[in-house]
Amino acid sequence: MDRVIYTAMTGAKWTMERQASVAQNLANASTTGYRAEEHRLRAVPVKSEALPSRAFVVDASVKNDYTPGVLQQTGRTFDMAIQGKGWFALAMPDGTEAYTRNGHFQISPTGILQNANGLTVQGETGPITIPPDTEVTLGADGTLSTVQRTGGVNQVNPVGRLKLVDPPENTLRRGDDGLFRVTTPGPAPQAQNVRVVGGFLEGSNVNVVDQVVAMISLARQFEMQTKMLQTAERNDQAASQVLGNN
Repeated sequence: MDRVIYTAMTGAKWTMERQASVAQNLANASTTGYRAEEHRLRAVPVKSEALPSRAFVVDASVKNDYTPGVLQQTGRTFDMAIQGKGWFALAMPDGTEAYTRNGHFQISPTGILQNANGLTVQGETGPITIPPDTEVTLGADGTLSTVQRTGGVNQVNPVGRLKLVDPPENTLRRGDDGLFRVTTPGPAPQAQNVRVVGGFLEGSNVNVVDQVVAMISLARQFEMQTKMLQTAERNDQAASQVLGNN
């Protein structure tokens, strides 16, 4: 009886958590560079001096899907997308780095390259400053170059190179702000094999059909677990009545 109650109770709880995760994936189906997440559950026996009749369902791990999304052409100068594996580095206010696949960047009033939330895009040697009245081009290795719009000499001037990283996926953790960070000490090093393309943005890698099917499946699992609790309650009442009659 204990096994049924505890397994069904904790199973229902974590099924609701998985439903919240699926709902989050669906809500971000059109978010630039979003990575879908999946919760994996497992049963854990409760160890005690009594009989091993209880088992909990726990959230064993949160898996992030790192499959690249589809590149969508925008034609905008400061829209950038990574081809294949890799991440853009962002400088956080606390001095640490965070990593994103969202390459929708802009220029601050002081000429600093930033993301849409005002976080500085990290360059290979620090922040990247874009001079005014210039046209910007992006190289495949992340090098940003400018050409003056006015004047007789159209000289190409490199102004910086994006810091592009490719840490092992098992060292990445998603934060509450949706950005990823490495669990190893210090920031991730510059990766020489990461390639970028300008005028494109990477779409979310959420498969809407799969997520809707998962939501329906989880709803049925939750219903089954609540029915198990109701069945356990009826069995307990019947057993109590039988023992009471004796």
